[in-house]
Formats: sequence, C-alpha cells, structure tokens
Amino acid sequence: MEREADLREQVMNEYRDEVEKYLKYIPWLQQKAGEKVLSTYSGDGISEHSVKIPVYDSMVLGFVKELSKSKFMDRNYPYVYSRNGIRTIQDERRMIQKTGIRDMGILCGILSKYVLGGMTKGVLWGIAVEEGIFLAVLLKMKEIMEFWDKPLA
Repeated sequence: MEREADLREQVMNEYRDEVEKYLKYIPWLQQKAGEKVLSTYSGDGISEHSVKIPVYDSMVLGFVKELSKSKFMDRNYPYVYSRNGIRTIQDERRMIQKTGIRDMGILCGILSKYVLGGMTKGVLWGIAVEEGIFLAVLLKMKEIMEFWDKPLA
C-alpha cells in the first residue's frame, strides 16, 4: 500500500507541471479535431514534379516545439508500441482509454511517436491533430492527474 502511494506521489511530482503547461492547447485541439491542419505549398513556379512542402497551422508548430522539449518525449517509443501491441490508430485510442497512473509511459510513448516521428515524417503532426490523438492523450493525462490529486487549472 505504501509503495502504491509512493508511485502516485512520484508520478504527480514528475508530470503535474508538464500536464498543466499543455492544457492551454486543449480548446484548440478540440476545435481542430477532424480538420486538416496541413496544407501543401503551391506558390508560383512550383511544378507538379517538385517536392511538396507541407505548411502547418502555427499552433501545431508551437505545440510540437514545446512538446519536443518536454519530459513526455521518449526516444524508445517504438518499444512502447511493440511491447503493448499497438499497430493502428484504433489500438492507440484503445490504449489511451485504458491507461492509468501506472501507464504514463505509454501515453508519453504515443505522444513521442507523433512528435519525434513528425520531425522526419511531417504528416504525422497533422494526423495526430486530425485524428484527435494529441487531444486524447492530453485529456487522459489531465483525467489521471485530477483523479489522484486536485483539479488542474
């Protein structure tokens, strides 16, 4: 029982401030869920044979930039996916729904896939916003923090 309390306290101390920092993005993510936040630059002189350049909403770029420097980033996110049998967006959603305080590493792994993976495969950021993955993870983290502690601002 004491070990469980220590675990809760450790998780609260480690993640509470980080989760609070990203709550400001929840309304925007709710508004953008299901919408495309990625377009392709098609300026003058760009031919159909040129490399397509993704153009993101400035909020996506700010959000991803902040997240990339957070405690949530786990460079071993592929291991989180393989260990938990996560292969599709539906698997991610199911995993997000069933996580608890002991599973913050899974939530961090899912965020990491989209943030870090998006650094090399740019469409991932757009997919995470459009499919509501960023939103679902932040809401779940908020729910966990509020269940075990006091409401977040």
